[in-house]
Amino acid sequence: MLFYFIVIISVCSLAFFLFSFLEERKYRNKPYYKLADVGWRKGCPPADAQKVYSVAFLGDVGAVATDGTDPVMQMLEHWQQENPTAGTAVFLGDNIYPVGLPPQGSMHYETATARLNTILNVVKSGAIRPVFLSGNHDWNKGRKGGYEQMLRQQEYVVEALQDKNSYLPPNGCPGPSTVQLADGLLLLIINTQWWVQRGEKPMGTKNGCSYDDIEQFYLELNKILRRNTHQRILVAAHHPLYSNALHGGKFTIKQHIFPLTAAHKRFYIPLPIFGSLYPFYRKLFGAYEDMSHRKYKRMRKRLLQIFHRYSNIIYVAGHDHNLQHFEIRKNHYIVSGSGSKTSFVKKGGRATFTLEQLGFFVINYYDNGAIWMETRVADTENNNKRGNIAFRKELKSTIQVQQEKMEV
Repeated sequence: MLFYFIVIISVCSLAFFLFSFLEERKYRNKPYYKLADVGWRKGCPPADAQKVYSVAFLGDVGAVATDGTDPVMQMLEHWQQENPTAGTAVFLGDNIYPVGLPPQGSMHYETATARLNTILNVVKSGAIRPVFLSGNHDWNKGRKGGYEQMLRQQEYVVEALQDKNSYLPPNGCPGPSTVQLADGLLLLIINTQWWVQRGEKPMGTKNGCSYDDIEQFYLELNKILRRNTHQRILVAAHHPLYSNALHGGKFTIKQHIFPLTAAHKRFYIPLPIFGSLYPFYRKLFGAYEDMSHRKYKRMRKRLLQIFHRYSNIIYVAGHDHNLQHFEIRKNHYIVSGSGSKTSFVKKGGRATFTLEQLGFFVINYYDNGAIWMETRVADTENNNKRGNIAFRKELKSTIQVQQEKMEV
């Protein structure tokens, strides 16, 4: 009797996982919209509203094609043409795969410089302001020697663009760095990799940082936010604070049943139960780059404690290779990490929008004070170099009327 019971349970479990796997594959690359945003196509800025400034957020572009056929770079070129004088392109880290910019003579050096030059040539072809920040891969995947790797990339970018403010925060410091983009629109940049970096990392004036204790960072961040409640604040970082994807502890059914596909995409060896050990470990304890890891968790908690005091923040990150939007406690949290790679993102939860597709988010600021978010995605099937808009939404915030002009 026990034997038949075990067989029935096993067959039912296998059937459930197989059905879930097939359904997951069927809907995986389709966008998810929160019920209230299903009719997003009907919404658009008023006809009399004039666009004042535009910001493109591109994450994880480090594996771009270098032969001129990269769809995201083609989309970026078209965005530059749309915004010839009032635009900033923010590169959210992981600018070079797999280990950032190694020294000359390394086996990865030629590929790394070719990819970085491809990106630099695109931004130099227009009049927009480029801003680069670093991610875990730019720091040698968070391992020893990552600090030198990041400094090498910073020097390369600054030299190519002839602009010391093109790589922020400078010198690998935590930040925060600020750039006033337009009247009423502030860009604030944080180097979140500093918190999860395992090797050497800078601190103090000897390394070009403005303070000797990380607690000073939180005080400075809160001070900037408190003094700028009269304008919209775009916070750029590499690590997301909300995510329905891998680094947020979300895994596919395939990863539970065929865990060896993480090592090679053709290793379809079924290992049910045992295959779930790795996803459960990542979800509960996490690698250094996961939200569940103690260092990441501590950083996230401190940042959210500060952000939740305000209602004029749009936080944009990369890291997970997909496109996501969350609206939580009157602030907005965006994941724009599919600049050159895509990976699974779970639908639903607290997200208003998710999509596994190459692309990036654009934030448009208008003269009436409104901010509209656009999700631009690649359309390689139709050879549409401009790309398509997969989602559009007005990002509403509560700002305070400025009583007295303050400096950032």
